[in-house]
Amino acid sequence: MTRIDALEQVGLVARELRRGERDGAPTKVVVARRTYRAEPADVWDALTDAERLPRWFAPVTGDLHVGGRYQVEGNAGGVVEECDAPRRFSLTWEMGDQVSWVEVLLAPADGGTDLTLSHEAVVDPQFWEQFGPGAVGVGWDLALWGLAAHLATGEAIAREIGEAWPTTPEGRAFIEHAATGWAQADAADGREAASAAAAGARTTAFYTGDPAPEG
Repeated sequence: MTRIDALEQVGLVARELRRGERDGAPTKVVVARRTYRAEPADVWDALTDAERLPRWFAPVTGDLHVGGRYQVEGNAGGVVEECDAPRRFSLTWEMGDQVSWVEVLLAPADGGTDLTLSHEAVVDPQFWEQFGPGAVGVGWDLALWGLAAHLATGEAIAREIGEAWPTTPEGRAFIEHAATGWAQADAADGREAASAAAAGARTTAFYTGDPAPEG
């Protein structure tokens, strides 16, 4: 069985924060970029085919066409807003009464595909102060890692293994690296470095199930 190193993979993600606006309200935009060693058509298919999505992400039901509503099992649902295969799609990301927006861009790269994922949200200041961008960003890091494993091996990741992985030594190290990367992006966006690092530590504890650090 093909084996790819998770910690090597987490280092392949470039992380950035942007500022935006929706209906007059300021937003934060979490941006993750990485390159896959797969053709754009294959990456697009893995991202949009309801039969492949459960192999690396989660079961997705509903209508995956423009204007259709979808539901990720145990997670968000929303509306597919735009789709330009195999280059771009955008959708709403709805959990309860909270609505945010996700866009995925694909572009051919030398021997592979560049993927850019943007998640834009009107954020609660207190929640942002506590966790920073890692609250959302680490979840997408985990998804991008799952996609990498699927594209490299063609295999499905058993749901129970995927859910338990963050508590394993490898999974915990992956999450810590990802949360640190998002804390660095937070600091680059202007937050005081120690505050950003503390938020990253709280994010790590949230994902691993460890007690939250004090302070």
